[in-house]
Amino acid sequence: MSEPIIELRGVNKHYYPTAKRAFFSRPENAQPVKALNAVSLSIFPGEIFVIVGLSGSGKSTLLRTLNYLIPPSKGAVLFQGRELGSLTAAQTIALRREHIGMVFQSFALFDERSVLDNVAFGLEVAGMARAERHERARAMLAKVGLGDVANQYPHQLSGGMQQRVGLARALVVNPSVLLMDEAFSALDPIIRREMQSLLLTLQAESRRTVVFVTHDMEEALRLGTRIAIMEKGELVQVGAPEALINAPATPYVRHFFSGVDTSRWQMAETYTDIWQPR
Repeated sequence: MSEPIIELRGVNKHYYPTAKRAFFSRPENAQPVKALNAVSLSIFPGEIFVIVGLSGSGKSTLLRTLNYLIPPSKGAVLFQGRELGSLTAAQTIALRREHIGMVFQSFALFDERSVLDNVAFGLEVAGMARAERHERARAMLAKVGLGDVANQYPHQLSGGMQQRVGLARALVVNPSVLLMDEAFSALDPIIRREMQSLLLTLQAESRRTVVFVTHDMEEALRLGTRIAIMEKGELVQVGAPEALINAPATPYVRHFFSGVDTSRWQMAETYTDIWQPR
């Protein structure tokens, strides 16, 4: 089995309530909010690792620790064996720019830039010449089915098309890892399924590592190589879809499968709790 590309070791993230009396003071006897509590996990190259949980379960906080947008209060985050807490600010920025891409729910496109220049933005920041970055951006737009809208602007596109632009912008720099935070949840059901299919198609071509946050178990089952269930900042269970369906660790895990057709995974003859790359 290959080595993990990302590891979390005993990661905690605690927040304190906002102080009312002084700007940087901590209220007396304030109790921390435990956004993450002793989270340890390994994510392997080439898998789609899906994080599922109710609102406030810590899934988005967990995702943002993976590229150190949210540094942990305690514990270690490692990328390819290197602890992110040991990196300088410049090294952390370079890591996000070159190795760990991110796609947000809100699209986060630049309204004043054309679709082509939105997709090419990361390459521009990296110092790539205009002709070369535009060539790569056009090729990626073609891959996501938007080759004919390169000269339009985000406000001229539908929500589904805007999210394709966001996906193309993240992928054009060819990151090792792609983080996706509720990336399709703002889309209507038909477009959402189309985006899921597109992600699976692109994944079949490139086999990059994808970490995908969602609250939708049907989406998790369709996309995930492995699924992590979160509750109140803790990992309740991690495993392949059939492992979670056939042997849910708690009633909370079982609850996520209510109303979902799980017949495809039930009573599978063999499965492993730890995904093993082929």
